[in-house]
Amino acid sequence: MNALQSAREALSRIAAYEAIQPEVWISRFSPDQVLAAAEAVDLRVAAGESLPLAGLTFAVKDNIDLFGLPTTAACPAFAYAPEASATVVERLQAAGAVAVGKTNLDQFATGLVGTRSPHGAPACVFNREYISGGSSSGSAVAVAAGLVSFALGTDTAGSGRVPAAFNGLVGFKPTKGRWSTRGLVPACRSLDCVSVFTADASLARRIDNVLAAFDPGDDFSRPPRDEPLPDAVRLGVPRAEQLNFFGDAEAAGFYRRALERFGGHQVEVDITPLLDAARLLYSGPYVAERTASLKDLLARNPAAIDPVVRAIVQAGAGLSAVDAFEGAYSLAACSRAAEAIWSAADLLVLPTTGTIYRISEIRAEPFVLNANLGLYTNFVNLLDLSAVSVPAGFRANGSGFGVSLIGPAWADQALLDLAGKHAASGGSVPPPLDLGGREASVRLCVVGAHLHGMPLHWQLTSRNARLVARTRTAPTYRLFAMAGSTPPKPALIHDAAGASLEVEVYELGVEAFGSFTAEVPPPLAIGTVALEDGSSVKGFVAEPRAVLGAADITHLGGWRAYVASL
Repeated sequence: MNALQSAREALSRIAAYEAIQPEVWISRFSPDQVLAAAEAVDLRVAAGESLPLAGLTFAVKDNIDLFGLPTTAACPAFAYAPEASATVVERLQAAGAVAVGKTNLDQFATGLVGTRSPHGAPACVFNREYISGGSSSGSAVAVAAGLVSFALGTDTAGSGRVPAAFNGLVGFKPTKGRWSTRGLVPACRSLDCVSVFTADASLARRIDNVLAAFDPGDDFSRPPRDEPLPDAVRLGVPRAEQLNFFGDAEAAGFYRRALERFGGHQVEVDITPLLDAARLLYSGPYVAERTASLKDLLARNPAAIDPVVRAIVQAGAGLSAVDAFEGAYSLAACSRAAEAIWSAADLLVLPTTGTIYRISEIRAEPFVLNANLGLYTNFVNLLDLSAVSVPAGFRANGSGFGVSLIGPAWADQALLDLAGKHAASGGSVPPPLDLGGREASVRLCVVGAHLHGMPLHWQLTSRNARLVARTRTAPTYRLFAMAGSTPPKPALIHDAAGASLEVEVYELGVEAFGSFTAEVPPPLAIGTVALEDGSSVKGFVAEPRAVLGAADITHLGGWRAYVASL
């Protein structure tokens, strides 16, 4: 297909999808401009030029300069007209690819969720109740919906890999400095990478062939090289206790099956140094690098910044040079400790994320859930690694799950080759779900971490649950503080010699109740709880094993009293 035909098809698909997800785009070239650019490519090909990306269309995340369209980073008050395109864009266009427009993102590329934008929240293409992932939200959706051949994103903490996983795509994050970042609005300038979303690994490799080049105009650019892998690759997998799927049993199953597909020589490694490094990005002084990027706007017009983003970047203002040096020392210690991993394994195979969340869940709890999504991605740039996320399955709700191949710096093309050999969808994508109105509701009794003000209350508010009563159980229950649960949780056990305990009762729709129940982790379960007024409602109960090593706190009369006693 020539460039003009490809551009026409892209414009037609974009127009049709506008009614489904208008949140994908921030700005676009006019159809005439796109077609003119495509015609120019066809003329170059006809004149004998060899253009490796001719016939492909692409989108650009709106924190990357694209001449002719404003760069906003999803903040209208920040917008400017670039004098030239970013180096990566220039190289793609020189190779024959046709740019269509600028895509939505978590403002200033701060987030892994895709909900932090004044232009709305792009959603997972397969189920629009769920997040697209971020920060490169619009870019991922544009490719997954078939609007463009590929799209540029950026990746500081996983922004080019998380949305790929949720939308069934390949998300490639090259080694730092392999692709130029000149013309990129910095998030953390020393860590930022431009990334790409594609339908398969072979196209990502073709794009890497075009973009891997030293840029003397970029202070962080490095002369690229390619480090081969041994014929018998040793694949590192985490210890069982280091895997956290946040109650997502489907994700855990997809990960196990992905490891079976990869086969080969798999070795168990301790990823503690990686997890420790990951905490430095937002819980340590490295957040100050985001503050440095936005210091002028924070001083001039802080209200222009999304409240969640502002809360994150303002935190860096209180950090000192001493904090920065201590953070650098901590990172060096993590890097040295991580050397043990690379002496035992050539690559790591990790979940890209442990789970996915609904848009409503992220809005109810924007910080903790975002942090959960970065568990296996935040450390990669800090430790100067290369990574690619590949599709590994689709949940029953339609959302995608991905696994990440992570290697040392300059393992980029070897990663892409391995990804191309082993990528698998894990099954057909289910048809769109019927998300129609609810006709009935269920009353649910909660006794511990889901109470108002407690750590898991967001799981109710995100499902529009309505508080019906603050009441007590019948005097036939005992309450235990379970050992080793995170966050701390109680176990409610029926016992005729028990006591009456404080609880809250909520009402939520049948569909919401079903989704809530599906996420309850063992040894907890949803059963029937008797209340002091003689009525019965659904509520949390526990298996007998829940009390092993647990403290009996029945005498305190409820979970709030127990938390207060701590």
